Amino acid sequence: MSKLMSTSNDRETAEAFATSWNNLPSGSVYTRAQFEEWAAPLSEADVAGKSVVELGCGNASLLVHAAAWHPANLIGVDLGESVQSARRNMEAVSPPNAGVNWEIVQDDILKFDAGEGFDVAYSIGVLHHLKNPEAGFQALLAATKPGGRFHGWVYAQEGNLVIRLIVDPIRKIASHLPWWFTKYCLATPLVVPFYLYAKLLRALPRWSWVNTLPLYRYALWIAERDFLFFRHVAFDQLVTPQTTYIPAATVRKWLADSRVDPDTIYLFFRNGNSWKFGGTRKI
Repeated sequence: MSKLMSTSNDRETAEAFATSWNNLPSGSVYTRAQFEEWAAPLSEADVAGKSVVELGCGNASLLVHAAAWHPANLIGVDLGESVQSARRNMEAVSPPNAGVNWEIVQDDILKFDAGEGFDVAYSIGVLHHLKNPEAGFQALLAATKPGGRFHGWVYAQEGNLVIRLIVDPIRKIASHLPWWFTKYCLATPLVVPFYLYAKLLRALPRWSWVNTLPLYRYALWIAERDFLFFRHVAFDQLVTPQTTYIPAATVRKWLADSRVDPDTIYLFFRNGNSWKFGGTRKI
């Protein structure tokens, strides 16, 4: 999954993702359950009544679910023109003066002025698409006020060998092609084998040898969705000109920042191919 993002160096990527997000039906492409799993260990109790910011909000597919957790203030920041569909999607779930106090800001997340910071800052599916992922982490931390919580999710280097060897070389070519060609002539046929593979794995008994197959845990997760969601994910993989697969050692280095309370740090290997991480900023 991917949204966007940042700096003048990342504008090409932001524009590519805006094309993706702005050509989707209205509403969130993700389910409430998917949002809650991505956000965990953050929960409604951590967000209700708090100030919250999402760095790289895309078309607000995650933000609309965050709004259901009743934050006092909710800000979505994105560099791309996907802010247009983000505003429409937020207005559909929370019309002005009828719910959450929200705002969509078109800005570079690396330059976004967070003032004194937010109670909760999160960035899901964004940092690995920046030219400088570490700068993205620093922006996430800067958006978190002292005593506040930050949360992120990135593609892992670990567990993604098949993607890095097969999909990534195709991405480097596909990202320069017209979006409609990439979506309908590349992503659609290319995702069919993985769609069938994931559905087969989900149908098989949980034999011990099955869970050693490539992308097993991820396949079980995505197999709950229909073909159009598979294609959306494949298109997102292929449309971006920039993707970095980040090793655990790099995330641990980020989390060792002196502004992070070491007793609050967490790092989870999600679905065998990505990292969820976060903690609390020192007071």
